[in-house]
Amino acid sequence: MEASADKPFLAVLLRLDPAAIGELTLECGLDRTVRERPRPALGVSAAEPALIDACVRMLRLLDSPEDIRVMAPLVEKEILYRLLRGAQSPRVNQIAFAESRLQDVHRAIGWIRRNFHETLSIETLASAARMSPSSLHQHFKTVTGMSPLQYQKHLRLQEARRLMLSQSVDAAVAGHSVGYESPSQFSREYRRLFGAPPASDIANLRNHGGANSL
Repeated sequence: MEASADKPFLAVLLRLDPAAIGELTLECGLDRTVRERPRPALGVSAAEPALIDACVRMLRLLDSPEDIRVMAPLVEKEILYRLLRGAQSPRVNQIAFAESRLQDVHRAIGWIRRNFHETLSIETLASAARMSPSSLHQHFKTVTGMSPLQYQKHLRLQEARRLMLSQSVDAAVAGHSVGYESPSQFSREYRRLFGAPPASDIANLRNHGGANSL
């Protein structure tokens, strides 16, 4: 490599999050490459134009710090997607799925999505995923970054938010419809996830056009 003050050598370092890779792989249906034979941990390949473009847009966010909090995660997700679609896909997959338990976790995620209103039994979920409870906890968190109970909670709160925003139901009705028996618990957990009580959060979303984005 050659570099000088006039033409410096530039590089970008992005720490890959195994949980983010796993979640994106499931979301995009890219799990087939997981079953390929293991490869060396290091590899070099030419960067595709779409990947370079995403990296450049990430760096340009430094010029607008007010946009970083919202835009950086979106651009980072695009970068991961480009990597999963590119020549380094098998290596990127290995970061998240060294033990190739994606399909088992996928079954668990599907079960939770279908039954998120109900009380979650780890034994029932482990049986549906064809895993032991301890293995389920370990691999589920690797893929999603959350425990099964945390994942269910996020689904419930996201659905309640959608109901309040799109159907104009109040917080008590929304919370009960997604499985909360205690309005105070629902409000407390909603605020912890979204940063504001239900009524304030929905009002803020409506003021900023959030109803059109859900």
